[in-house]
Amino acid sequence: MENRYSRQLQLPGFGPEAQQKLNKSNVLVVGAGGLGVPVLQYLAGMGIGTLGLVDGDHISLTNLHRQVLYSTSEVGQLKVEVAVQKLAQLNPEIQLIPFPTHLTPENALEIMKEYDLIIDATDNFEARYLINDACVLLGKPFVYGALHQFEGQVSVFNLADGPTYRCLYPTPPSAQEIPDCNTAGVLGVVPGLIGLQQALEAVKVLTGIGKSLSGYLLMLDFLNQTQYKIKLKANPENQRITSLQPSYTVASCASVPEVTATELYGWLNSGKKMLLLDVREQDEYVQGHLQKSLLTPLSVFRNQIDQLPQHLPIITICQKGGRSRKAAELLLGKEPNADVYSLAGGMEAWQAQLTNKLVVK
Repeated sequence: MENRYSRQLQLPGFGPEAQQKLNKSNVLVVGAGGLGVPVLQYLAGMGIGTLGLVDGDHISLTNLHRQVLYSTSEVGQLKVEVAVQKLAQLNPEIQLIPFPTHLTPENALEIMKEYDLIIDATDNFEARYLINDACVLLGKPFVYGALHQFEGQVSVFNLADGPTYRCLYPTPPSAQEIPDCNTAGVLGVVPGLIGLQQALEAVKVLTGIGKSLSGYLLMLDFLNQTQYKIKLKANPENQRITSLQPSYTVASCASVPEVTATELYGWLNSGKKMLLLDVREQDEYVQGHLQKSLLTPLSVFRNQIDQLPQHLPIITICQKGGRSRKAAELLLGKEPNADVYSLAGGMEAWQAQLTNKLVVK
């Protein structure tokens, strides 16, 4: 009888013992986007016993050039639901557990506690620090991956007495310092390449083959096809975490006033006149936007500033808060005394706090 994993079983240094370890492993992948998709596809194909998927996002048209598990016809659907269906077709022998939510300080420990290994496939610093701290509390290793344009980083943290993520970056950067795929851009293949490295590190940690990247940060430059490793030093102080922080929100740029979702909801209900500018792209906007908000994508925002009314307070809105802050900065740069606010946490924060109140789809 043909064996699904026969090519792995024939591999010297791997064999039946390593395959059995994979089959008995439980892995949680946080993020089902550009990094998470290749991780999920290859770990499912290789026979990880149980794969958990955490992601509260819906598929967007702008995801598809790099998140190749998804199709155009599936735009608007929950990523984890589509991923589970397709991964089950790839390998019906494994167990797939979807968590259609974002990882938070309230749910992280409960979700993560049953898994042997965590894979950070997120695209934000808040989640990385939350994953790190939860892994320290639970005594679990995690595989880290990050990218910026044509470059990437990979490591394994909290394995045995190895370094944690805070040994690399002790504290989060300010929001002003953080690029993301929405503003900095990303070449479709780059997250795929980083995700494959993460999947490989996961296999090494779970089976014991080879040498993992614990204690090292692998730096990759795909434009010039160069790579090198940086040795990391463990700081025992970073293992002395006693509880999760109530919030892992990255400090906002001080020059941009912010309004919370609940505050903005109160303003709208009071009848306060204001201009709501949604700076996301069209495909994001149609999936859910605030009533009476005007679509003004950040990609063309600079050219439209002079056309905006000057006599109303302006609220800038995006998906997570990064692009709206940049739009607010542009407005304040043009008119320093303008009455401008960025919606803190974007539409994700609005949905988390107020579900679909005042949301048009």
